[in-house]
Amino acid sequence: MPAPQKHVIGLVFYPGMTSLDMVGPHQVFGALPGVELHRIWKTLAPITCDDGLVIVPDTTFSTCPSLDVICVGGGLEQRAVVDDPEVLDFFRKQGKTSRFITSVCSGAEFLAKAGLLEGYRAATHWGMREKLMTSQGVEIVNERVVVDRNRITGGGVTAGIDFGLTVASILCGEETAKMIQLLLEYDPAPPFDAGSPEKAGPELVKKAIALMQQMSSLEFANPVR
Repeated sequence: MPAPQKHVIGLVFYPGMTSLDMVGPHQVFGALPGVELHRIWKTLAPITCDDGLVIVPDTTFSTCPSLDVICVGGGLEQRAVVDDPEVLDFFRKQGKTSRFITSVCSGAEFLAKAGLLEGYRAATHWGMREKLMTSQGVEIVNERVVVDRNRITGGGVTAGIDFGLTVASILCGEETAKMIQLLLEYDPAPPFDAGSPEKAGPELVKKAIALMQQMSSLEFANPVR
C-alpha cells in the first residue's frame, strides 16, 4: 500500500488568542494520515491564550517550512498583534506558496490585512462581520464555513471543528473526514438554541457584546438591530 500523501499544516498561535479557534482544527488535523503539524509563532516561548490556556510553539517564523495549509484564529487580544509588520509579512510570504490559506473566527482579519482575502468570500465571528466588510475587496458572508477557491474560512470559535473537517475532506477525502468526525463523536446537540445572533435575539446579543467589550481590546458590532 502506498504511503499517504504528506500534508504540511501550520497553525499560527499568538498571545491573547482564543484557544478553541485552533485547538478544534488541531484535533482534526492531528488525525489525518501523513500530516506534519507546526505550531507557529515568532519565538518558542510559551503563549498564554485569552482563556489562560498555555500553548508552547514548536516552530518560529524563521524556521517554518513552506506550508500546504496555513491557518490562524482570532482572539480577544488580537489587536495587539494584528497590525504587527512581522506577523503580516509572514502571512504574505506563506501566502505565495501555500495550497490553502485559511482562518477561523476573527482570524480572518489577519488574512485581510495581509491582502490575502481581496476578491474572496470569507466567514468570521458575527461580532467582526461589519468591521471586516469595510476591508477593501473582502466579501464577508454569514456562513459556518466558506470555501472560495484556495481560501477556507470558518465562523466563530466552535466553527473551527466544522472548518477542520472541511479541510480534512479536501486534503484526504470525505471518507477520512467522516471517520475523524466519528472518532471525535462530533454530533452537536447544544442545550440551548442561542448559538447565533439571529437565534439569540437582540437583548442577549446586546449583553454578549457588552461582556466581550469588557473582556477584550476588540470592537464588536451588533448584527441584530
